[in-house]
Amino acid sequence: MKRWLFAGAVALLLLFVWYRSRQPRFIAGEQAPDFEVTLADGTPFHLSDFRGRHVLLHFWGSWCGPCRAENPHLAELYQRYHPAGLEIVSIGIERNPAAWQRAIVADGLVWPHHIADFQEFGSPVAQLYNVHSIPTTFLINPGGDIMGVSLSPKAMDKLLAEKLLRN
Repeated sequence: MKRWLFAGAVALLLLFVWYRSRQPRFIAGEQAPDFEVTLADGTPFHLSDFRGRHVLLHFWGSWCGPCRAENPHLAELYQRYHPAGLEIVSIGIERNPAAWQRAIVADGLVWPHHIADFQEFGSPVAQLYNVHSIPTTFLINPGGDIMGVSLSPKAMDKLLAEKLLRN
């Protein structure tokens, strides 16, 4: 009996460690790490260039059903809050450049900041943020602090309305 309890406890511990290792590395209240990449249009990009604005880091994939379902809501948020200071930076977790480009157009992702290096979850930015599942989002305040991780579009809307439209 003791052996079974011990084996069960070890299995639960291993499951917990595996689960925690799959969670995004950063949580609300922590500083979002800066990164440097090249955008789809060839422009160099630093996350720190957006200090002073709210930023939504949006990890997604053209092949991901939940991502594609969420995209129209993010497009609405961008239309509503971009004039007040919201930027969206999309990081494609992809293999197929053509499918990625088609999805950007089809889903109305009109913001100019699109990143993909076609290594899927092995991309440097996905690894930096410990992203192992999508969609994953990080809402970052003007000071560079993470305000929320993987918030629903409704929760993002509420938070952005409070922060950007309160005046």
